[in-house]
Formats: sequence, C-alpha cells, structure tokens
Amino acid sequence: MNRTGFLYDPRYLLHDTGPYHPEVPERLQAILKGLEEGGQLEKLVRISASPAAMEWIESVHDEAYIRRFEAACFGGRKTIDYPDNQMCADTYEIAQLAVGGILDTIDLLMQDEIDNAFCAVRPPGHHAEVDSAMGFCYFNNIAIAARYLQKKWGIDRVAIIDFDVHHGNGTQHIFEKDPTVFYFSIHEHPSFAFPGTGRAFESGDGAGSGATLNLPILPGQGDSEYAAHFESDLLPALANFKPGFILVSAGFDAHCEDDMSGVSLTTAGYTQIMETLFDAAAEHTRGKLVSVLEGGYCLRRLGELASNHVDILLNR
Repeated sequence: MNRTGFLYDPRYLLHDTGPYHPEVPERLQAILKGLEEGGQLEKLVRISASPAAMEWIESVHDEAYIRRFEAACFGGRKTIDYPDNQMCADTYEIAQLAVGGILDTIDLLMQDEIDNAFCAVRPPGHHAEVDSAMGFCYFNNIAIAARYLQKKWGIDRVAIIDFDVHHGNGTQHIFEKDPTVFYFSIHEHPSFAFPGTGRAFESGDGAGSGATLNLPILPGQGDSEYAAHFESDLLPALANFKPGFILVSAGFDAHCEDDMSGVSLTTAGYTQIMETLFDAAAEHTRGKLVSVLEGGYCLRRLGELASNHVDILLNR
C-alpha cells in the first residue's frame, strides 16, 4: 500500500458562494463521505493547510490583482471580475489556504513522507489568470504548485494533466511560452464550451511551442474516446517531455450525470484515466504525483469518484 496524502482542511468550507451556486462546501463534504464509506479515509496521511507565503502566489499572479482581490473580499464585495466568481469576506484567506495546503503537500512528498497525494481544496484554480479571477477560481493552485516545484525543489520539468471538462485557460496562458512546463487538457468543445479556449491548434507560443497539448472532446463522447486519446496522444507526449513531477487538475465534471457537462464519461472511465496517470507517474517520475481538485458538481457521484480516485493512489 502506498503512503497517500490527503489534504483537507475544514476551513475550506468557509468559502461561501451564496445560494444557487454549483461550487459549494457540500462538494468537500461529499468527498469526505465517499472516502469514509469506501474505507480509504483511515488509510490516508491526513494533511491540514497553512497559508501560502505571498512570494509563491506572486510567482504566478500580478501583485496588483492580489491586492485587488484582497480588498474586494475585505470590503464586502460578493463578486470579482465576473458574476459567477461569487465570494465572501473569508474567500481571500481560504484561497491562500488552498494554495498553501498544496505546497505543504508537495513538501511532504519531496521529503519522502508520502508517496503521492490527493488535495481536496476549494476554491478551485485552473481558470484563474495572471491578473483576474474566472470560472469560480481566484488563485491558480496548480500553476503556483508547478512554480514551487521548480523554484524550491529544483524540478526542472513539470507536467500538468488537466481532465476537467472545462479547459484550464489560466494554466495554459501562464505557461504557454514556457518549455519547462507541459500542459495537457482534455475537455469538452463546443457545447458547454466555457471558457471557449483550448482548441487543438493552441500548442504553445515561442519557446513554449509544442509544450501545450489540447484535446477537445465533442458532446456525447466518453470512455472510449478518452482512452484512445490518452493512449495515442498523452502517453507519447509524456515520454517525449520526460517530466520530473506530474500534477493533476482533477475535475470530475465530465461525468455523464454532471449537469455542467455534455460529455458521457462514466465512473469506470474516470478509473481508467487515473490508472493511466498513475502508471505514467511510475514510469516517468518514480511515482511523484499530486492530484488537485478542480470541478465536479454532481454531489451524488462526487464521493464515489473521489473514492475510486484515491483508491488507485493507495493501492495501484
């Protein structure tokens, strides 16, 4: 059995998005329940969060945006930049805790106290741009984690694998000129096409040309299409890139029962995705893999999906 870390902090529940918003505290409660019912919770190395040092957030985000976000929260504003970025007075500090918890998790892995990890954080991050919030995301958790791995731990080449049903526009834009970070996204397009980025021809820019790989999936496609793309596109790209660490933007909203998606990925399809990524990490990074929660809004399925996801990290 692997030593699998599990980042969860009850303070993540304090991020209040108001009524009728899909990104709610109940998402994390559903994950906890799923892990308990699946028998994984007691086997995990539990990790709580500390706030991220500002130098790491500033490694990705403009200082002016960070200050604007802080002032908006503490000033009592309910949204920032776009109407769907709903927040409360605690959101700024909780976003710091989301980033900080992931960095704490990376430290544990690099210090050989855990083998891999799943980070159940909120708010999510992959839509956040350098200078703006977007798509329920305020700080780009996964991008900051990649920079942290490079700058603190000397990992030269980091791969980010994003299987959220929505394209991680922020993550792509942050690294699109950087040849040392490989960004892969498989996402729905065109139907539920937020944010409208991530076309196949978007493959990086300048020195980063070829270090971005987007695979748009048509509505109605599911398990077989995902498996084929991972086999024919992702695995050869990872072999070519030779990452020292794999980060996963784990979005569970491509499930066929999730109202945020028109893709037909099943629970078994998600299991196959994670088995593939685990095996890729074993081959390329000696198992160094940290998975970070992004989307996933079907509460009746989210616990089951997280339980299966973590079971692979524990037992594969």
